[in-house]
Amino acid sequence: MRPYLAAVVLAAALTACAPFTEDGGSRVLTAEGVSRQTPADAPVEEAVRGLTAFGHSLYTANAGPLANTVLSPLSVGVAYGMARAGAGASAGAELDRVFGFPAAGPHTAFNTITRRIVTIEEGTPPPPPGQETRGDGSGPPAPPVVGLAHGLFAQDGLPVKQDFLRTVTAQYGTGVHTVDFGAEAADEINAWTDRQTAGRITKLFERLPANTRLVLANALYLKADWEHPLVSGSSPGPGVFTRADGTTTRVELIGDVGARRYAEGAGWQAVELRYAGGELAMWLLLPRAGGTPGDLLTPATFAQVADGLRQTVVALAIPRWDFATDIDLGTSVLRPGADFSGIADGLTLDQAVHRANISVDEWGTEAAAVTGLAFPVSAGPSAEATFRADRPFAFAVVHTETRTPLFIGQVADPSR
Repeated sequence: MRPYLAAVVLAAALTACAPFTEDGGSRVLTAEGVSRQTPADAPVEEAVRGLTAFGHSLYTANAGPLANTVLSPLSVGVAYGMARAGAGASAGAELDRVFGFPAAGPHTAFNTITRRIVTIEEGTPPPPPGQETRGDGSGPPAPPVVGLAHGLFAQDGLPVKQDFLRTVTAQYGTGVHTVDFGAEAADEINAWTDRQTAGRITKLFERLPANTRLVLANALYLKADWEHPLVSGSSPGPGVFTRADGTTTRVELIGDVGARRYAEGAGWQAVELRYAGGELAMWLLLPRAGGTPGDLLTPATFAQVADGLRQTVVALAIPRWDFATDIDLGTSVLRPGADFSGIADGLTLDQAVHRANISVDEWGTEAAAVTGLAFPVSAGPSAEATFRADRPFAFAVVHTETRTPLFIGQVADPSR
């Protein structure tokens, strides 16, 4: 099985006005008498629309025409959703605008979405490296393993507010671990990151500033084989990929001729590659000559693709790809100094970073994303359609039931 990994981490260096003690003990702060809720009638569709629009906006701001790009709307959205629970009025309103959070808040929606996506108990580490298997054609593909974990780490003695604790306990199923940021907190958080990502991300922080008071972390992990591996006698073989500037590079194309869900519209083609089990899929979105991949990641096109996919015999030819993107979120989401005193008095946002990578081959997908927010202190029948991704194209990994975008991006040059 080819592992597919997403991790999102909010790193919060918080300067608090309130005093704190350093008793050296590690405790878990939770809201007394509160357990994880199962929301009814959560505004999932509204939250997914907001995530899709936000992802497109962030992509547009960071994807140059010749640059491979990958980012995780779900990771960033859940991270900021947790932070929203402690945002002041102005910061909260800005987060609602940027992410399109539902009027009632994002928490019940993210609670419902993550419950539908995860396959193992939330917070349970995935199998460590060496214990997973990879599809090799010798047997049927295993269903995806999707794990989700939140790590909230606060300076021991920081007076975390009860309203914030109630929200993260009830909607995200987590508490706040007390640590000593003057000692080995970075090592403890890095060890948690390593466990929750099965060793795919071994270190979150090189060091933490002395004025760090809180770290919020979320890890989303997936191992997924394709439902049908892209290996057959009809594999397209060597090909030429034409970049946006007209230059070319030689690539090895993978694919087959077979029945897949396919759609096309004015200026684009789309094909769906499902992972084993069918609840997750990758959409490949190819613009016609003269178009750009980014045009296909808009909410409107997403809706057209989702509604238009029909079973079709497709001659598929795509490259493998493997690349990473680092994004300085800067002021893309919130201005520096935004108020998060709903977590603890005096906390303000300082900086934010998002890092992601993705690898795709004939067996499946592997990807990772990290977001940090710092707060100071087979040969088949004749094809009915041909999808040949030999020029820049977009992709989206989606949860098929809710259409939640886990990852989006573009392949501008698979040889890089």
